[in-house]
This record gives sequence, structure tokens and C-alpha cells, in this order.
Amino acid sequence: MNVRSNDLVSLIGSRICHDLISPIGAIGNGIELISLTGSGSGPEMALISESVNNAQARIRFYRIAFGASNGGQNVAGSEAAEIMRDIYGTGRLSVTWEPRGEVRRAEAKLLFLLVQCLESAMPHGGRIVVAASNGRWTTTGSAAKFRNLAEFWDLLREPSAEAEVGPDTIQFALAPLQAADLGRRLDLQISPTDIRIAF
Repeated sequence: MNVRSNDLVSLIGSRICHDLISPIGAIGNGIELISLTGSGSGPEMALISESVNNAQARIRFYRIAFGASNGGQNVAGSEAAEIMRDIYGTGRLSVTWEPRGEVRRAEAKLLFLLVQCLESAMPHGGRIVVAASNGRWTTTGSAAKFRNLAEFWDLLREPSAEAEVGPDTIQFALAPLQAADLGRRLDLQISPTDIRIAF
């Protein structure tokens, strides 16, 4: 077997998302059928429906961020924008996906990981914008205050840097690996009000 560790992580992510999407989709269909009968219109059903919708959006996000991205697969800009809107549309953190054209699945994977990196640094909310110009992608987070994640930002600058990576910061370890797979280098710029990551 000749599979790299980064590929194994992606294949595991794809498998988990694949196995979860069907039962969660079935729950959503069941809720929709109940609502059509008129017997499920209370606050409890609204809460269940909202939770299922959020779970479906998260799985779609994770499928791109942590799933396999081999081959010539693309992601539509409208799909990426919809996923961001479904997850971040009502909270303190907003994410705007500006490009409307298709993006290579491998590039979308890196961009989704970078959105998660910025989200980790913005516990009090703010705004993240994903943009593209002349073949160069930028992911910019703007906030009044950022969490101090210096050791993790060092991982984006230099993947061999030392950092205690946990489940909530795994994106900082995966993003530079994905950038390397693309043959790209991450350019990180940090100011008191903005964090900008380009490749």
C-alpha cells in the first residue's frame, strides 16, 4: 500500500462524511414530511429542523475541507458561497465567498481550511472574505480583536515549526500540507485588525 498520511486523513474525512450524510438527510426528509401533515409546527420541531440543517451544512463543509480532493474535480463558486452562508449566515462571524466561477476542488479544500484557521482566531466574531484575482487567492479575516495563535500561524509559515496541535487546531497542520500538494506557498500578513492569507 502506497498512501501518504495526508491522503489517509482525507480518505477518512471523505468516509465519515459519506456515512453521515445519508442518515442526516433522512432525518431532514422525515421532518419535512411531518411538517406537511401539520403535526410538527411547534418550537421543538423548529429546533430539530434547524439542527439538522446546520448538521447538513457542516458535513458539506467538512467534505470539502477534510475530504479527498484528487483528480480534476471542481467546486462551483455558488456552492461554496451557499455552504458559507448556511454555516455563518446568522452568527457573529460572517464569511463571504466572492468568486462566482468554478474552483479546483484541491484549492477549495485549502481555502476552507484557511477559513477555519481564521475562525479559530476570531472567537468574538468578525468578517472573513475569500477573494481571487489573477490566479491568486486571498482569505482575509477582519475583527476588533484576535485570539493569540502565534505558534499556529508559525505552522503556516513553516510546516516544520513546533506547535501542540489538537482537534480544534488540526486545520493549521493540514493547510500547509495541502498548499504543498498544490505546489503553493502560503503568504501570511497579520495586523491588529486584519489577518490575510494568500497563495
